[in-house]
Amino acid sequence: MSFDFLRGKVVLITGGTGSFGQQFVKTLLEKTEAKKIIIFSRDELKQSQMMATFADPYEKLRFFIGDIRDLDRLQRAFKGVDYVIHAAALKQVPALEYNPLEAVKTNILGTQNIINASLDLGVKKVLLVSTDKAANPANLYGATKLCAEKLIISSNVYSGFDSVKFSAVRYGNVLGSRGSLLQVIERQREKGVITLTHEDMTRFWITLDQGVKLVLNSLEKMVGGEIFIPKISNMKVKDFIEHVAPECRLDVVGIRPGEKLHEILITPEEGRHTLEFDDIFVILPEYDWWNHDTHTSVHYGDGECVGDDYCLSSQNDSNCLSKEGLDDLLSKI
Repeated sequence: MSFDFLRGKVVLITGGTGSFGQQFVKTLLEKTEAKKIIIFSRDELKQSQMMATFADPYEKLRFFIGDIRDLDRLQRAFKGVDYVIHAAALKQVPALEYNPLEAVKTNILGTQNIINASLDLGVKKVLLVSTDKAANPANLYGATKLCAEKLIISSNVYSGFDSVKFSAVRYGNVLGSRGSLLQVIERQREKGVITLTHEDMTRFWITLDQGVKLVLNSLEKMVGGEIFIPKISNMKVKDFIEHVAPECRLDVVGIRPGEKLHEILITPEEGRHTLEFDDIFVILPEYDWWNHDTHTSVHYGDGECVGDDYCLSSQNDSNCLSKEGLDDLLSKI
């Protein structure tokens, strides 16, 4: 896979010390000729750990301590940046149900700061890393990420297609990321009991490497205004746990506040303007500023519309991940 479009470019990733950010930085260093890679985050400990971990023979890495709530700091960090990957967010569903205003400040107002700084400093492309919880949200985390998506997509109105372009990617649970189900299983398996909120609960599953590839491919392809969604499989959480930790007993504890039984990546309302390709779906904008005749035909003319009633849900058995498929994903972590 070639990423020639990054040659000589400056890339900044917000939340760059997180699980996705670290895998993304590793990929940029190993597989691209990016001129500079800026990690923007508020966790100085993780930044120091990244400095010690990553071999950086060409001295491409730069570390900015800062918070996306601070517009002034973002404006300083964005000077000379070509591409911004916006991955910073508060994500823990129970914590955000208890601290709602903090979620709004970071996930919504912080995203608006990203947009303003990008417009003011001449960034070329901004790509938001979103979540399946933003589709028909049932909790505050999902609602704030939906707002972040709306802000990002609508910001193309302010920039026009000759200036900075704004798009998003949306995907499901990341295997092996910090706080993921795999880490929960590892913590609990010593006691021989794994907690499960509901026996019928399903989720979409993706690896960090798949997420990074989706972001890089979307960054290259984006025109501004799209939401890119990977074709990934789903599986019952119960089946996942029983396969990974067959020796453990399951303790069904009930659905937590704000937790959904099933997740959705594409809603029926989005289906009427969603195109399907071999490995991704692309949700196109419905707004007047998107020139459907020009942009759709030139960039997405070979895509097939999925239709008005289409819904990509983790409840869909046709997309179910087999045990062999799960083993294959786990082997890549």
